[in-house]
Amino acid sequence: MTTIKTTIDIGATPEMVWRVLTDFAAYPKWNPFIRGIIGDAVVGQKLRVRIRLPQGRVHIFSPRVLKAIPATELTWRGKFLFKGLFDGEHSFIIVPNGISGVRFIQRENFSGLLASLMLPMIADKTAKGFELMNRALKKVVEAKSS
Repeated sequence: MTTIKTTIDIGATPEMVWRVLTDFAAYPKWNPFIRGIIGDAVVGQKLRVRIRLPQGRVHIFSPRVLKAIPATELTWRGKFLFKGLFDGEHSFIIVPNGISGVRFIQRENFSGLLASLMLPMIADKTAKGFELMNRALKKVVEAKSS
């Protein structure tokens, strides 16, 4: 299994970060990486997610929500064609960071038969996409918190 992980500190409450993170309808206005999500942050819910890798194509996939713990964690798992071929478990984790706000962690664990072949082609762009989203989330949340 290979993991891509990025973090950013955000000067806001966990609840404010969660509110922006789960307002999927607003993603096209601010999110440069995940361009749209259809569905709800509810365990068992199937989502329709549209991402754009930096300098890349748009990809659409339909993961299922595994965890939706308000103000704490949203995790989903997606697959390419069928389970075990190229799977990704994507998490957004909100950790209180003292009195200054939260640490936002975006992480994806990749596994499956094609993972070692696919990851070299997407790892750098995926990490950059996570970082772009993290910075945009920070900007939006901190603007709402001030």
